[in-house]
Amino acid sequence: MDWFGTGDYDIAREVLQRGIAAIFLVAFASALAQFPALLGDNGLLPVRDFVARVPFGRSPSLFHWRYSDRLCRLVAWSGIVLAAAVVLGLPQLGPAWLVMIVFLLLFAGYLSIVNVGQTFYGFGWESLLVEAGFVVAFLGSADVATPLPVLYFLRWLVFRLEFGAGMIKLRGGREWRDLTALFYHHETQPMPNPVSWFVHHLPRWFHRGEVLANHTVQIIAPFLLFAPQPVASVAAGVIVLSQLWLVLTGNFAWLNWITIVLAAAAVDDAAFRWVGGLFVPALRAPGSAAAAGEQPAWFVVVVLAVTLGLLVLSYWPARNLLLRRQLMNASFNPFHLVNAYGAFGTVTKERFEVVVEGSDSADPRDPTAWRAYEFRGKPGDVTRVPGQFAPYHLRLDWLMWFLALGSRESRWFEVFLARLLQGDRATLRMLAHNPFAAAPPRYVRARVFLYRFSTPAERRAEHVWWVRSEVGTLVPPVRLPTDTEDRSAS
Repeated sequence: MDWFGTGDYDIAREVLQRGIAAIFLVAFASALAQFPALLGDNGLLPVRDFVARVPFGRSPSLFHWRYSDRLCRLVAWSGIVLAAAVVLGLPQLGPAWLVMIVFLLLFAGYLSIVNVGQTFYGFGWESLLVEAGFVVAFLGSADVATPLPVLYFLRWLVFRLEFGAGMIKLRGGREWRDLTALFYHHETQPMPNPVSWFVHHLPRWFHRGEVLANHTVQIIAPFLLFAPQPVASVAAGVIVLSQLWLVLTGNFAWLNWITIVLAAAAVDDAAFRWVGGLFVPALRAPGSAAAAGEQPAWFVVVVLAVTLGLLVLSYWPARNLLLRRQLMNASFNPFHLVNAYGAFGTVTKERFEVVVEGSDSADPRDPTAWRAYEFRGKPGDVTRVPGQFAPYHLRLDWLMWFLALGSRESRWFEVFLARLLQGDRATLRMLAHNPFAAAPPRYVRARVFLYRFSTPAERRAEHVWWVRSEVGTLVPPVRLPTDTEDRSAS
Protein backbone atom coordinates (compact mmCIF):
# COMPACT_ATOMS: atom_id res chain seq x y z
CA MET A 1 0.00 0.00 0.00
CA ASP A 2 2.99 2.35 -0.43
CA TRP A 3 1.10 4.04 -3.27
CA PHE A 4 -1.72 5.00 -0.88
CA GLY A 5 -0.16 5.84 2.49
CA THR A 6 3.15 7.24 3.66
CA GLY A 7 5.00 7.79 6.90
CA ASP A 8 7.02 10.69 5.48
CA TYR A 9 4.33 13.35 6.02
CA ASP A 10 3.20 12.76 9.61
CA ILE A 11 4.26 16.26 10.68
CA ALA A 12 2.43 17.74 7.70
CA ARG A 13 -0.74 15.93 8.75
CA GLU A 14 -0.48 17.39 12.25
CA VAL A 15 0.10 20.89 10.89
CA LEU A 16 -2.80 20.59 8.45
CA GLN A 17 -5.31 19.22 10.93
CA ARG A 18 -4.42 21.45 13.85
CA GLY A 19 -3.92 24.51 11.65
CA ILE A 20 -7.27 24.22 9.86
CA ALA A 21 -8.94 23.54 13.21
CA ALA A 22 -7.37 26.70 14.67
CA ILE A 23 -8.81 28.74 11.82
CA PHE A 24 -12.20 27.09 12.32
CA LEU A 25 -11.97 28.19 15.95
CA VAL A 26 -11.39 31.80 14.90
CA ALA A 27 -14.20 31.60 12.32
CA PHE A 28 -16.74 30.20 14.79
CA ALA A 29 -15.68 32.76 17.40
CA SER A 30 -16.28 35.48 14.80
CA ALA A 31 -19.74 34.05 14.12
CA LEU A 32 -20.51 33.93 17.83
CA ALA A 33 -19.61 37.60 18.25
CA GLN A 34 -21.00 39.04 15.00
CA PHE A 35 -23.57 36.78 13.33
CA PRO A 36 -26.63 37.66 15.51
CA ALA A 37 -26.06 41.40 15.06
CA LEU A 38 -25.48 41.12 11.32
CA LEU A 39 -27.87 38.33 10.32
CA GLY A 40 -29.89 37.37 13.38
CA ASP A 41 -33.53 37.98 14.24
CA ASN A 42 -32.89 41.71 14.59
CA GLY A 43 -29.91 41.78 12.23
CA LEU A 44 -29.11 43.91 9.22
CA LEU A 45 -29.97 41.07 6.78
CA PRO A 46 -32.07 38.58 8.79
CA VAL A 47 -31.58 34.89 8.02
CA ARG A 48 -35.33 34.28 8.29
CA ASP A 49 -35.96 36.55 5.28
CA PHE A 50 -33.20 34.83 3.29
CA VAL A 51 -34.35 31.24 3.86
CA ALA A 52 -37.91 32.29 3.01
CA ARG A 53 -36.89 33.15 -0.53
CA VAL A 54 -33.88 30.84 -1.19
CA PRO A 55 -34.57 27.08 -1.19
CA PHE A 56 -32.43 24.56 0.70
CA GLY A 57 -31.13 23.00 -2.51
CA ARG A 58 -29.51 26.26 -3.60
CA SER A 59 -27.99 27.03 -0.21
CA PRO A 60 -27.93 24.00 2.14
CA SER A 61 -27.95 25.02 5.78
CA LEU A 62 -29.14 23.75 9.12
CA PHE A 63 -30.95 27.08 9.46
CA HIS A 64 -33.39 26.17 6.72
CA TRP A 65 -34.93 23.84 9.30
CA ARG A 66 -35.26 26.67 11.80
CA TYR A 67 -33.33 29.75 12.82
CA SER A 68 -32.94 31.45 16.15
CA ASP A 69 -30.10 33.45 17.63
CA ARG A 70 -29.86 30.82 20.37
CA LEU A 71 -29.41 28.01 17.82
CA CYS A 72 -26.80 30.08 15.99
CA ARG A 73 -24.83 30.52 19.20
CA LEU A 74 -25.14 26.80 19.93
CA VAL A 75 -23.67 25.96 16.50
CA ALA A 76 -20.86 28.47 17.03
CA TRP A 77 -20.01 27.17 20.51
CA SER A 78 -20.09 23.58 19.26
CA GLY A 79 -17.68 24.52 16.49
CA ILE A 80 -15.36 26.24 18.96
CA VAL A 81 -15.28 23.18 21.25
CA LEU A 82 -14.69 20.70 18.41
CA ALA A 83 -12.02 22.88 16.81
CA ALA A 84 -10.24 23.34 20.14
CA ALA A 85 -10.22 19.56 20.65
CA VAL A 86 -8.42 19.09 17.32
CA VAL A 87 -5.94 21.88 18.10
CA LEU A 88 -5.12 19.99 21.32
CA GLY A 89 -4.74 16.76 19.31
CA LEU A 90 -7.46 14.80 21.11
CA PRO A 91 -9.44 13.23 18.23
CA GLN A 92 -6.16 12.36 16.47
CA LEU A 93 -5.39 9.93 19.30
CA GLY A 94 -8.39 7.82 18.31
CA PRO A 95 -9.35 5.91 15.16
CA ALA A 96 -9.38 7.57 11.73
CA TRP A 97 -13.18 7.65 11.62
CA LEU A 98 -13.27 9.86 14.75
CA VAL A 99 -11.15 12.58 13.12
CA MET A 100 -13.32 12.26 10.02
CA ILE A 101 -16.54 12.79 11.96
CA VAL A 102 -15.17 15.79 13.89
CA PHE A 103 -14.02 17.60 10.74
CA LEU A 104 -17.22 16.80 8.86
CA LEU A 105 -19.19 18.31 11.75
CA LEU A 106 -17.01 21.43 11.55
CA PHE A 107 -17.56 21.49 7.79
CA ALA A 108 -21.35 21.12 8.09
CA GLY A 109 -21.63 23.68 10.88
CA TYR A 110 -19.63 26.34 9.10
CA LEU A 111 -21.26 25.61 5.74
CA SER A 112 -24.61 26.24 7.45
CA ILE A 113 -23.37 29.66 8.53
CA VAL A 114 -21.75 30.61 5.21
CA ASN A 115 -24.74 29.57 3.11
CA VAL A 116 -27.09 31.97 4.90
CA GLY A 117 -24.46 34.67 5.54
CA GLN A 118 -25.25 36.56 2.32
CA THR A 119 -22.96 39.50 1.58
CA PHE A 120 -21.37 39.36 5.04
CA TYR A 121 -19.98 35.92 4.20
CA GLY A 122 -19.33 36.50 0.50
CA PHE A 123 -15.54 36.31 0.79
CA GLY A 124 -13.24 33.83 -0.89
CA TRP A 125 -11.65 32.70 2.36
CA GLU A 126 -15.04 31.49 3.63
CA SER A 127 -15.28 28.98 0.76
CA LEU A 128 -11.59 28.18 1.21
CA LEU A 129 -12.11 27.22 4.85
CA VAL A 130 -15.17 25.13 4.02
CA GLU A 131 -13.30 23.25 1.28
CA ALA A 132 -10.15 22.78 3.36
CA GLY A 133 -12.15 21.55 6.34
CA PHE A 134 -13.83 18.90 4.20
CA VAL A 135 -10.62 17.64 2.60
CA VAL A 136 -8.50 17.38 5.77
CA ALA A 137 -11.25 15.23 7.30
CA PHE A 138 -9.81 12.37 5.26
CA LEU A 139 -6.21 12.63 6.45
CA GLY A 140 -6.92 10.07 9.14
CA SER A 141 -5.27 9.73 12.54
CA ALA A 142 -2.16 8.11 14.00
CA ASP A 143 -3.87 4.75 13.41
CA VAL A 144 -3.22 5.00 9.66
CA ALA A 145 -0.44 6.27 7.43
CA THR A 146 -1.00 9.68 5.90
CA PRO A 147 -2.98 9.15 2.65
CA LEU A 148 -1.11 10.46 -0.38
CA PRO A 149 -4.26 11.12 -2.49
CA VAL A 150 -5.45 13.65 0.09
CA LEU A 151 -2.04 15.33 0.30
CA TYR A 152 -1.91 15.74 -3.46
CA PHE A 153 -5.44 17.11 -3.58
CA LEU A 154 -4.46 19.67 -0.94
CA ARG A 155 -1.54 20.68 -3.18
CA TRP A 156 -4.05 21.10 -6.00
CA LEU A 157 -6.03 23.36 -3.66
CA VAL A 158 -2.95 25.52 -3.04
CA PHE A 159 -2.28 25.54 -6.78
CA ARG A 160 -5.79 26.88 -7.51
CA LEU A 161 -5.44 29.43 -4.76
CA GLU A 162 -2.04 30.79 -5.77
CA PHE A 163 -2.05 30.31 -9.55
CA GLY A 164 -5.64 31.57 -9.73
CA ALA A 165 -4.62 34.72 -7.86
CA GLY A 166 -1.61 35.18 -10.13
CA MET A 167 -3.57 34.81 -13.36
CA ILE A 168 -6.39 37.10 -12.20
CA LYS A 169 -3.75 39.79 -11.70
CA LEU A 170 -2.05 39.30 -15.06
CA ARG A 171 -5.46 39.36 -16.77
CA GLY A 172 -6.70 42.25 -14.66
CA GLY A 173 -5.54 45.82 -14.17
CA ARG A 174 -2.60 47.21 -16.11
CA GLU A 175 -0.95 48.15 -12.83
CA TRP A 176 -0.05 44.49 -12.26
CA ARG A 177 1.61 44.24 -15.66
CA ASP A 178 3.58 47.50 -15.45
CA LEU A 179 4.61 46.65 -11.85
CA THR A 180 3.00 49.73 -10.27
CA ALA A 181 0.18 48.02 -8.32
CA LEU A 182 1.91 48.31 -4.96
CA PHE A 183 2.46 52.03 -5.39
CA TYR A 184 -1.17 52.17 -4.20
CA HIS A 185 -2.18 48.86 -2.61
CA HIS A 186 -0.71 49.32 0.88
CA GLU A 187 -2.70 52.57 1.20
CA THR A 188 -5.95 51.50 -0.51
CA GLN A 189 -6.27 47.88 0.71
CA PRO A 190 -9.48 47.17 2.65
CA MET A 191 -7.94 47.34 6.10
CA PRO A 192 -4.34 48.55 6.53
CA ASN A 193 -2.43 47.46 9.63
CA PRO A 194 0.21 49.25 11.75
CA VAL A 195 3.01 48.39 9.28
CA SER A 196 1.16 49.47 6.12
CA TRP A 197 1.99 53.17 6.52
CA PHE A 198 5.71 52.45 6.75
CA VAL A 199 5.75 50.02 3.81
CA HIS A 200 3.77 52.46 1.67
CA HIS A 201 6.56 55.01 2.04
CA LEU A 202 9.33 52.66 0.88
CA PRO A 203 11.01 53.52 -2.46
CA ARG A 204 9.13 52.78 -5.66
CA TRP A 205 11.83 50.39 -6.85
CA PHE A 206 11.01 48.29 -3.78
CA HIS A 207 7.30 48.22 -4.68
CA ARG A 208 8.12 47.15 -8.23
CA GLY A 209 10.21 44.36 -6.74
CA GLU A 210 7.24 43.33 -4.57
CA VAL A 211 5.03 42.95 -7.63
CA LEU A 212 7.68 41.04 -9.56
CA ALA A 213 8.22 38.71 -6.61
CA ASN A 214 4.46 38.21 -6.30
CA HIS A 215 4.19 37.18 -9.95
CA THR A 216 7.11 34.79 -9.60
CA VAL A 217 5.64 33.11 -6.52
CA GLN A 218 2.07 32.87 -7.78
CA ILE A 219 2.79 31.82 -11.37
CA ILE A 220 5.82 29.51 -11.01
CA ALA A 221 5.91 28.10 -7.46
CA PRO A 222 2.47 26.37 -7.64
CA PHE A 223 3.70 24.02 -10.39
CA LEU A 224 6.71 23.02 -8.29
CA LEU A 225 4.45 21.78 -5.48
CA PHE A 226 4.04 18.59 -7.51
CA ALA A 227 7.80 18.13 -8.09
CA PRO A 228 9.87 15.50 -6.22
CA GLN A 229 11.35 16.38 -2.85
CA PRO A 230 13.05 18.56 -1.81
CA VAL A 231 11.84 20.82 -4.64
CA ALA A 232 8.20 20.62 -3.48
CA SER A 233 9.19 21.61 0.06
CA VAL A 234 11.22 24.56 -1.23
CA ALA A 235 8.27 25.72 -3.37
CA ALA A 236 5.98 25.50 -0.34
CA GLY A 237 8.52 27.47 1.70
CA VAL A 238 8.59 30.24 -0.90
CA ILE A 239 4.80 30.46 -0.79
CA VAL A 240 4.87 30.57 3.02
CA LEU A 241 7.40 33.43 3.00
CA SER A 242 5.26 35.43 0.56
CA GLN A 243 2.22 34.90 2.76
CA LEU A 244 4.09 36.00 5.86
CA TRP A 245 4.90 39.28 4.09
CA LEU A 246 1.17 39.76 3.49
CA VAL A 247 0.49 38.97 7.16
CA LEU A 248 3.03 41.62 8.13
CA THR A 249 1.60 44.34 5.88
CA GLY A 250 -2.19 43.91 5.96
CA ASN A 251 -5.39 42.51 7.47
CA PHE A 252 -6.84 39.81 5.23
CA ALA A 253 -8.73 37.81 7.85
CA TRP A 254 -7.43 34.23 7.75
CA LEU A 255 -6.64 34.10 4.02
CA ASN A 256 -2.86 34.24 4.48
CA TRP A 257 -2.78 31.96 7.52
CA ILE A 258 -4.83 29.21 5.90
CA THR A 259 -2.61 29.37 2.81
CA ILE A 260 0.43 28.89 5.04
CA VAL A 261 -1.20 25.89 6.71
CA LEU A 262 -2.28 24.31 3.41
CA ALA A 263 1.23 24.68 1.96
CA ALA A 264 2.36 22.11 4.56
CA ALA A 265 0.85 19.43 2.31
CA ALA A 266 3.96 19.72 0.12
CA VAL A 267 6.52 19.66 2.98
CA ASP A 268 7.88 16.28 4.05
CA ASP A 269 9.07 15.41 7.54
CA ALA A 270 12.73 15.74 6.55
CA ALA A 271 12.20 19.36 5.53
CA PHE A 272 10.27 20.13 8.70
CA ARG A 273 13.11 18.66 10.80
CA TRP A 274 15.71 20.62 8.84
CA VAL A 275 13.87 23.89 9.48
CA GLY A 276 13.32 22.97 13.13
CA GLY A 277 17.00 22.12 13.43
CA LEU A 278 17.90 25.71 12.57
CA PHE A 279 16.44 26.69 15.94
CA VAL A 280 16.75 23.46 17.95
CA PRO A 281 19.73 21.39 16.74
CA ALA A 282 18.35 18.21 18.34
CA LEU A 283 15.51 18.25 15.81
CA ARG A 284 17.95 17.64 12.96
CA ALA A 285 18.13 13.96 13.89
CA PRO A 286 16.16 11.82 11.43
CA GLY A 287 12.81 10.69 12.75
CA SER A 288 11.40 7.20 12.66
CA ALA A 289 8.75 7.45 9.97
CA ALA A 290 5.87 5.06 10.49
CA ALA A 291 5.67 2.32 7.92
CA ALA A 292 2.73 2.55 5.55
CA GLY A 293 1.69 -1.01 6.31
CA GLU A 294 -1.85 -2.27 5.92
CA GLN A 295 -4.60 0.30 5.71
CA PRO A 296 -8.17 -0.51 6.83
CA ALA A 297 -10.14 -1.40 3.72
CA TRP A 298 -12.97 0.96 4.61
CA PHE A 299 -10.51 3.87 4.93
CA VAL A 300 -8.93 3.20 1.54
CA VAL A 301 -12.35 2.95 -0.14
CA VAL A 302 -13.65 6.15 1.47
CA VAL A 303 -10.51 8.17 0.69
CA LEU A 304 -10.37 7.03 -2.93
CA ALA A 305 -14.10 7.61 -3.46
CA VAL A 306 -13.91 11.11 -1.99
CA THR A 307 -10.77 11.96 -3.97
CA LEU A 308 -12.40 10.75 -7.19
CA GLY A 309 -15.48 12.88 -6.48
CA LEU A 310 -13.32 15.95 -5.81
CA LEU A 311 -11.39 15.36 -9.03
CA VAL A 312 -14.65 15.28 -10.99
CA LEU A 313 -15.66 18.59 -9.38
CA SER A 314 -12.23 19.97 -10.36
CA TYR A 315 -13.28 20.25 -14.00
CA TRP A 316 -15.03 23.61 -13.52
CA PRO A 317 -12.29 25.46 -11.58
CA ALA A 318 -9.59 23.99 -13.87
CA ARG A 319 -11.52 25.24 -16.89
CA ASN A 320 -11.93 28.62 -15.22
CA LEU A 321 -8.14 28.98 -14.90
CA LEU A 322 -7.89 28.81 -18.69
CA LEU A 323 -10.62 31.33 -19.42
CA ARG A 324 -9.73 34.86 -20.45
CA ARG A 325 -12.65 36.13 -18.34
CA GLN A 326 -11.57 34.18 -15.30
CA LEU A 327 -14.01 34.14 -12.38
CA MET A 328 -12.63 35.21 -9.02
CA ASN A 329 -13.71 33.51 -5.77
CA ALA A 330 -16.47 31.46 -7.38
CA SER A 331 -18.20 28.33 -6.09
CA PHE A 332 -19.58 25.88 -8.63
CA ASN A 333 -21.75 23.90 -6.20
CA PRO A 334 -23.75 24.77 -3.06
CA PHE A 335 -21.32 22.84 -0.82
CA HIS A 336 -18.39 25.15 -1.67
CA LEU A 337 -16.17 22.24 -2.69
CA VAL A 338 -13.38 22.70 -5.26
CA ASN A 339 -13.78 26.44 -5.81
CA ALA A 340 -12.07 29.09 -7.93
CA TYR A 341 -9.97 31.59 -6.03
CA GLY A 342 -8.21 34.88 -6.65
CA ALA A 343 -7.93 38.38 -5.23
CA PHE A 344 -7.22 41.96 -6.29
CA GLY A 345 -7.46 41.60 -10.05
CA THR A 346 -7.35 45.39 -10.02
CA VAL A 347 -5.99 47.81 -7.44
CA THR A 348 -7.82 51.01 -6.59
CA LYS A 349 -5.68 54.12 -6.90
CA GLU A 350 -7.57 56.25 -4.36
CA ARG A 351 -9.08 55.45 -0.99
CA PHE A 352 -12.61 56.57 -0.21
CA GLU A 353 -14.15 56.14 3.23
CA VAL A 354 -17.73 56.45 4.39
CA VAL A 355 -17.87 58.33 7.69
CA VAL A 356 -21.07 57.81 9.69
CA GLU A 357 -22.10 60.60 12.03
CA GLY A 358 -24.94 61.36 14.41
CA SER A 359 -26.44 64.51 15.84
CA ASP A 360 -28.66 65.04 18.91
CA SER A 361 -29.56 68.57 17.84
CA ALA A 362 -33.12 69.41 16.80
CA ASP A 363 -31.62 71.21 13.81
CA PRO A 364 -29.64 68.91 11.48
CA ARG A 365 -28.03 72.00 9.93
CA ASP A 366 -26.11 72.69 13.15
CA PRO A 367 -22.51 71.72 12.17
CA THR A 368 -21.26 71.64 15.75
CA ALA A 369 -23.59 68.83 16.86
CA TRP A 370 -22.36 66.11 14.51
CA ARG A 371 -20.14 63.41 16.02
CA ALA A 372 -18.59 60.43 14.24
CA TYR A 373 -18.98 56.75 15.03
CA GLU A 374 -15.66 54.93 15.01
CA PHE A 375 -15.33 51.44 13.55
CA ARG A 376 -12.92 48.88 14.95
CA GLY A 377 -10.76 48.36 11.89
CA LYS A 378 -11.57 50.71 9.04
CA PRO A 379 -9.95 54.17 8.98
CA GLY A 380 -11.89 57.02 10.59
CA ASP A 381 -10.14 59.26 13.10
CA VAL A 382 -7.01 60.44 11.24
CA THR A 383 -4.92 60.37 14.44
CA ARG A 384 -5.63 56.68 15.16
CA VAL A 385 -2.96 54.19 14.10
CA PRO A 386 -4.35 51.36 11.91
CA GLY A 387 -4.89 48.22 13.98
CA GLN A 388 -3.96 44.56 13.63
CA PHE A 389 -7.00 42.26 13.59
CA ALA A 390 -6.26 39.35 11.24
CA PRO A 391 -6.86 36.44 11.37
CA TYR A 392 -10.06 37.70 13.01
CA HIS A 393 -12.54 38.96 10.42
CA LEU A 394 -14.31 42.31 11.00
CA ARG A 395 -17.16 41.78 8.54
CA LEU A 396 -18.92 45.12 9.01
CA ASP A 397 -15.69 47.03 8.43
CA TRP A 398 -14.96 45.10 5.21
CA LEU A 399 -18.47 45.84 3.91
CA MET A 400 -17.91 49.53 4.63
CA TRP A 401 -14.87 49.40 2.31
CA PHE A 402 -16.98 47.91 -0.47
CA LEU A 403 -19.70 50.49 0.22
CA ALA A 404 -17.19 53.31 -0.33
CA LEU A 405 -16.28 51.73 -3.68
CA GLY A 406 -19.91 51.95 -4.78
CA SER A 407 -21.15 48.44 -3.95
CA ARG A 408 -24.70 47.81 -5.14
CA GLU A 409 -25.42 45.57 -2.16
CA SER A 410 -26.17 48.35 0.31
CA ARG A 411 -29.60 47.47 1.71
CA TRP A 412 -27.87 46.39 4.91
CA PHE A 413 -26.48 49.93 5.33
CA GLU A 414 -29.94 51.46 5.45
CA VAL A 415 -30.85 49.06 8.25
CA PHE A 416 -27.54 49.81 9.96
CA LEU A 417 -28.38 53.52 10.09
CA ALA A 418 -31.82 52.71 11.49
CA ARG A 419 -30.23 50.57 14.22
CA LEU A 420 -27.98 53.49 15.19
CA LEU A 421 -31.05 55.73 15.52
CA GLN A 422 -32.66 53.05 17.68
CA GLY A 423 -29.56 52.69 19.84
CA ASP A 424 -29.47 48.94 19.16
CA ARG A 425 -26.94 47.45 21.57
CA ALA A 426 -25.91 44.50 19.37
CA THR A 427 -25.10 46.84 16.49
CA LEU A 428 -23.23 49.31 18.68
CA ARG A 429 -21.08 46.52 20.15
CA MET A 430 -19.57 46.00 16.68
CA LEU A 431 -18.19 49.57 16.76
CA ALA A 432 -15.09 50.88 18.49
CA HIS A 433 -16.74 54.07 19.76
CA ASN A 434 -20.34 55.17 20.20
CA PRO A 435 -20.46 58.97 20.71
CA PHE A 436 -24.06 58.73 21.94
CA ALA A 437 -23.73 56.43 24.94
CA ALA A 438 -26.43 58.19 26.97
CA ALA A 439 -29.17 58.22 24.30
CA PRO A 440 -29.42 57.58 20.54
CA PRO A 441 -28.98 60.56 18.20
CA ARG A 442 -31.90 62.32 16.54
CA TYR A 443 -30.25 62.24 13.12
CA VAL A 444 -27.59 60.22 11.33
CA ARG A 445 -25.83 60.87 8.05
CA ALA A 446 -23.04 59.38 5.95
CA ARG A 447 -20.39 61.46 4.23
CA VAL A 448 -17.68 60.31 1.81
CA PHE A 449 -14.06 61.37 2.26
CA LEU A 450 -10.93 60.87 0.21
CA TYR A 451 -8.23 59.44 2.49
CA ARG A 452 -4.50 59.15 1.90
CA PHE A 453 -1.62 58.22 4.16
CA SER A 454 0.10 61.24 5.69
CA THR A 455 3.63 61.97 4.55
CA PRO A 456 6.47 61.51 7.06
CA ALA A 457 6.63 65.30 7.44
CA GLU A 458 2.86 65.53 8.13
CA ARG A 459 3.15 62.63 10.57
CA ARG A 460 5.87 64.42 12.55
CA ALA A 461 4.20 67.83 12.50
CA GLU A 462 0.53 66.93 12.99
CA HIS A 463 0.71 63.41 14.53
CA VAL A 464 -1.74 62.04 11.97
CA TRP A 465 -1.67 58.77 10.06
CA TRP A 466 -4.20 59.92 7.47
CA VAL A 467 -5.07 63.11 5.63
CA ARG A 468 -8.62 63.42 4.36
CA SER A 469 -10.86 65.72 2.36
CA GLU A 470 -14.64 65.58 1.93
CA VAL A 471 -15.89 64.64 -1.53
CA GLY A 472 -19.64 64.26 -1.06
CA THR A 473 -22.65 62.98 0.85
CA LEU A 474 -23.79 59.38 0.62
CA VAL A 475 -26.83 59.70 2.91
CA PRO A 476 -28.17 63.13 3.95
CA PRO A 477 -29.43 63.60 7.53
CA VAL A 478 -32.21 61.08 8.31
CA ARG A 479 -34.20 60.28 11.43
CA LEU A 480 -36.73 57.79 12.59
CA PRO A 481 -40.36 58.72 11.83
CA THR A 482 -42.32 60.15 14.75
CA ASP A 483 -45.53 58.57 16.05
CA THR A 484 -47.53 61.28 14.25
CA GLU A 485 -45.82 60.51 10.95
CA ASP A 486 -46.40 56.79 11.47
CA ARG A 487 -50.13 57.36 11.94
CA SER A 488 -50.29 59.65 8.90
CA ALA A 489 -48.53 57.07 6.74
CA SER A 490 -50.97 54.38 7.81
